[in-house]
Amino acid sequence: MIPVNQPLISKNAKKYVLDCLKTGWVSSAGKYIDRFENKFAKFCQSKYGVSCTSGTAALHLALETLGICREDEVIIPSLTMMATALAVYYTGAKPILIDSESDTYNINPSLIEKKITSKTKAIIPVHLYGHPVNMDPILKIARKYKLKVVEDAAEIHGGKYKGKMAGSLGDIGCFSFYANKIITTGEGGMIVTNSKKIFEKAKRLKNLSHSPKKRFLHNEIGFNYRMTNLQAALGLAQLEEVKKYLRIKRWLAGKYSQGLKNINGLILPQEKNYAFNVYWMYTVLVNEKEFGLKTDELRRKLLKLGVDTRSFFIPIHKQPVFRKLGWYKNEKYPVAEKLTKTGFYLPSGLAISESQLNQVIKAFKTIKN
Repeated sequence: MIPVNQPLISKNAKKYVLDCLKTGWVSSAGKYIDRFENKFAKFCQSKYGVSCTSGTAALHLALETLGICREDEVIIPSLTMMATALAVYYTGAKPILIDSESDTYNINPSLIEKKITSKTKAIIPVHLYGHPVNMDPILKIARKYKLKVVEDAAEIHGGKYKGKMAGSLGDIGCFSFYANKIITTGEGGMIVTNSKKIFEKAKRLKNLSHSPKKRFLHNEIGFNYRMTNLQAALGLAQLEEVKKYLRIKRWLAGKYSQGLKNINGLILPQEKNYAFNVYWMYTVLVNEKEFGLKTDELRRKLLKLGVDTRSFFIPIHKQPVFRKLGWYKNEKYPVAEKLTKTGFYLPSGLAISESQLNQVIKAFKTIKN
């Protein structure tokens, strides 16, 4: 079976992790925390980095740092991983949904302004599957209405918008280091920012908000979102090889595109002229009439041929947990719904071999023929 993801662990990972074990610095203090935060922030063209326990924690921490709270509204795409909406929910605010672009799958900037109310405080553009959001119109809207911009950059390590690093364009960028991400710490996350004020508050909030003047004295609600030195050691080692990892992602995308381009009924991922797409996951959409199979049936046949796949995310407005709250019941997001119905992604891990890529391509051709 060819898995959807298999991580590639860097050559220095074992050395750095063993150093933590040998020296006893295994918890949330140690030299690798600062080194990883500083080097990842620099990689993202940002001044400051604050590590944390997950991408979800990064989003929550970002929103709490910006003072998002009950009765506020935060604009997000409906087509996103559940963590984006949950982070907003944790603050007491409500996620306000926007439909997607049909070609990039990202939030459609042209639909944002009409959803802004007096309660709107922030926009979270999600760089979905490795392709950057069209950020200029979103930043323009944010300036017009004095809104904060928190980039969900969980899936786009190293991706660029008009030459600038994704995650560095808004007030805060949020990253995930889950095992299937380009840089992994197993579990983990990071926020990056150019604001010293945001940096200092986020640093405090992630560590239970001890008073700067006296430890164990707390003047505000904080969180235990501390990354361990062990995780940071792995992350630092992974970051050292990120250029190689990005080359692999672009290489596998090129191989897939070349091998699948002549299969009628498959719609392959795009790369806009403003974008450097990192192809975190290589996605396909199925024109079911032209291909001759329903998307789910195609995925079942691929599985029988030893190719694992994953469906697109289920849109937020379709999530039962939010429907129970009375949210989104009469709302429709047709592009997001169509993408979810017809889209899935292929094995895209950094450890994938050329023979495995060829096997995936062959499986499609076998099914089609």
